[in-house]
Amino acid sequence: MARGATRTSRFLAGWSTAAVALTSRTASSYAVPTSFGSSPASAATAAAAAAAVARQRAFAPSSVVAAAPGFGRAFALSTAVRGGGAAGASASASGVRPLSMSASADAVEVDADATAAGEDSSTADAAVDVDVTPDPKLDALRSRMADLDLDAYLVPSDDPHLSEYVPAAYMRRAHISGFTGSAGTAVVTRDGAYLWTDSRYFNEANLQLNADHWTLMKQGLPKVPTIAKFLADAASEKYRSDDDDAKAEPFRVGIDPYVHPASFPKELTDAFAKAAEEAGAARGEGMEIGEIDTLDSVGCPNLIDEIWGADRPPVPTSPFRVHPIEYAGMTVADKLTKIREEMAEKKATLSVFGALDDVAYVLNVRATGDVETCPVGIGYVSVTEEGAYLYCDDAKVVKEEVRAHLKESGVEVRPYEDIVPDVEAHVAASDANKVWIDKSRSNYGLSRVVPESQLVDAQNAVTPMKACKNKAELEGMRRAHVVDGAAMARFMAWLTRTVVKEGKTVSEVEIDLELTGRRAEMDGFIEVSFPTIAGVGPNGAIIHYRAQEDTDLLRHLDAETPILIDSGGQYEYGTTDVTRTWHLGTADPTFRECYTRVLKGNIGVDSAVFPEGTPGFVLDVFARRALWASGRDYGHGTGHGVGAALNVHEGPQSISPRFANKEAMKAGMVISNEPGYYEDGNFGIRIENLLEVTYLDPADDVDELNGEERPEKAPGQKTYLKFEKLTLIPIQKDLVDVSLMTGEEMDWLDAYHAEVWEKVSPLLDRGEEDEEARAWLEGRARRSIGVERDERVEKKEGSWLDFFVALSGGEK
Repeated sequence: MARGATRTSRFLAGWSTAAVALTSRTASSYAVPTSFGSSPASAATAAAAAAAVARQRAFAPSSVVAAAPGFGRAFALSTAVRGGGAAGASASASGVRPLSMSASADAVEVDADATAAGEDSSTADAAVDVDVTPDPKLDALRSRMADLDLDAYLVPSDDPHLSEYVPAAYMRRAHISGFTGSAGTAVVTRDGAYLWTDSRYFNEANLQLNADHWTLMKQGLPKVPTIAKFLADAASEKYRSDDDDAKAEPFRVGIDPYVHPASFPKELTDAFAKAAEEAGAARGEGMEIGEIDTLDSVGCPNLIDEIWGADRPPVPTSPFRVHPIEYAGMTVADKLTKIREEMAEKKATLSVFGALDDVAYVLNVRATGDVETCPVGIGYVSVTEEGAYLYCDDAKVVKEEVRAHLKESGVEVRPYEDIVPDVEAHVAASDANKVWIDKSRSNYGLSRVVPESQLVDAQNAVTPMKACKNKAELEGMRRAHVVDGAAMARFMAWLTRTVVKEGKTVSEVEIDLELTGRRAEMDGFIEVSFPTIAGVGPNGAIIHYRAQEDTDLLRHLDAETPILIDSGGQYEYGTTDVTRTWHLGTADPTFRECYTRVLKGNIGVDSAVFPEGTPGFVLDVFARRALWASGRDYGHGTGHGVGAALNVHEGPQSISPRFANKEAMKAGMVISNEPGYYEDGNFGIRIENLLEVTYLDPADDVDELNGEERPEKAPGQKTYLKFEKLTLIPIQKDLVDVSLMTGEEMDWLDAYHAEVWEKVSPLLDRGEEDEEARAWLEGRARRSIGVERDERVEKKEGSWLDFFVALSGGEK
């Protein structure tokens, strides 16, 4: 197929994927396809999967994303520039000059045919001379912007709680742009539309954005400005224009203050000030070239809501449930006491918590239904020296058990909308009152009511408490991973039999359904911890890929193609997140080399021993060293924090090459370890385990909350930390190129698999029904990597098929 036709189909498939992903479905529409196989658990698995996946995919209705007019021809232009050029063509066709943004390859993806011919992006852009189909949503937004005299309007991903995953009612950026990734900000000007997102979503954004109207800004690349710099440059351009009327007014940026971090307005005003300074020689000192308008004075809380109208979903009000103390490990009263102790240190008289996982953690409550795959509910919490208050909709506390739990804990329930007036009243009551708000975890609309003189802006008291799990939380996390390992063993035994022994192909959606169903069979399962990523072949290189039926992008797994599966479960007692890359046939040498280098990176992080106080970025090099040695790398971070029966992504810790996060690793933290390697259009490899940070010397592991003290160290002696594995799922050993492995690394692999067998095999106790899963697990976990190496040398690298058939005692 010609390149142009291929690109067109990829775009259409991506847009269809986005639309389908955000369409409500019923459980019955997820019946297990006929090619699922005939294991004894298939019927139960189908029912469990149908219920779990339907719930997962029913959060965002079709009104969130509708196909924008003209999207079907977005890639039909053989010389069109992806994003920048198409946007430029749109502006040229309408007679409006776009903002002077460089259409560099760093900012946009340029069609390979144009660049191969030696054309730069401006040449390719100039070659396009077509009529562009209007975008009604952008037209409506620009009409309101003109009414309000705005030069730009910002639409971030966030809700009022700055959540990573947001309820459908707050998917405003997806509604206006069509891009459904969890991270990104849309900037709409009078003659352009731009989408900033990070490297995890470059592929997805390329597929979903309408190139006639949108420019993809690849955040973090060298030539791509920040949003603040981009807007400041636009403000400077306006003041340098030949239009005297334009010079008379500043560049006006409209925002909804409740969906932007409290830190953003300062970042933007500082950028405006710097731009004004640079232009000051020509225009005079003290000039204001840009300003922010929160639109409060004209009663326009959010312009996207006006465009969305009656189709906007309602804000959810799923009821809270009590999180049992056996899993929480600490009462609400004890948590409030700890918060108040920290408040006294900071001389704060009021603490405000807006992040939903902070709210859930403090109050020992959870919810299902407000935010997809996250066990949190919409609300705020505030704490004073005398009281504690939950601000939420009444429907969230309808359960008598929850009301009694809150009352017993000394927590008063107040209306959701009272949070801002109550903070204002506290500030006004006395100049001596101080409000502790972590501006990095609070929206601007809330924090702006607190004068700087009365604001305590620092990491809040809950963040480190939540990050460093107590003994009960850690025990729940360990239990969740044992249970998850059993579910995965049953799933992989089914998948291996279906593809290898029966010779069938299985779609990515079927894989998602079956895996979710296997987890749903386990005691305590609630929902998946994030939308499952099951990417066959080239789809594995789309880091946050989400398979959907009836799309050209959907692929089927066979014995010739690898698959990357990134998945997890929310259990009542813990949260899991695991990635494995599998190949059920014979992988080529290049794939095996890449797989081995990724594995070496995983082992490198896992095996690290480091002094207390070490930040995550110091550890990142262990994950990349083997890849760097071959001239390879990956674009995402290596590790993120994980909540205990809470959000699968949790701060403040991370392992990443970004030096900005200096948060030190601490005992009790849970962190992911997920190096990878991706070849666009070919394959993706990622191996992810969750790790628990623990002390190297067990004597240092004391219960400080209950008054235990660590033994004294000799002068100059340090306290050291290490990692303990939580994830208990085999790693495919016959993909390992042992010539690249050290003896220590092979020992690590054998020891890991021995632990997997010891802890997971007892759960495979369903008699004949689990024989297949036990055989699969035993074959992966009980054979030494050294033995497999010797056998492969003798057999000239026998395939997984050879091994599986030999294990089962059958014939090919």
